[in-house]
Amino acid sequence: MNITVQVNGVSETRSVEPRVLLVHFLRENLGLTGTHVGCDTSQCGACTVLLDGAAVKSCSLFAVQADGRKVTTIEGLSTDGKLHAMQQAFWDQHGLQCGFCTPGMIVSACHLLERNPNPSEAEIREGLEGNLCRCTGYANIVKAVQQAARAG
Repeated sequence: MNITVQVNGVSETRSVEPRVLLVHFLRENLGLTGTHVGCDTSQCGACTVLLDGAAVKSCSLFAVQADGRKVTTIEGLSTDGKLHAMQQAFWDQHGLQCGFCTPGMIVSACHLLERNPNPSEAEIREGLEGNLCRCTGYANIVKAVQQAARAG
């Protein structure tokens, strides 16, 4: 089956089997390996991308469900070689350790700030509850989101 998906602003048409998950389409068909495969059960959030602007776990969707839609991955957040404010904030605040959860966490945090540009600490923690990090304890992740919120 042929699908056409706008990924990070580029229209991509590919032939895929209907059973291919969006995360595998992004990684294997398009070479966008920033989206990580974590648990394959939609629990960890490492595979989070934006689908038409909403944060979704790409391991829980088939690629064919993205046909005709817009997908933004971690690679699509930066522009002209400059990190997105959220990416920069994660760097500045040491919001990562092993980095495995980081792409999904950043994408989810961007979606959070789209909905709530000035969240409280509790709102940040609640907004990121679908993303698991086993390394940081979340304190620096919260600081990173707060920094990005201040940057506007």
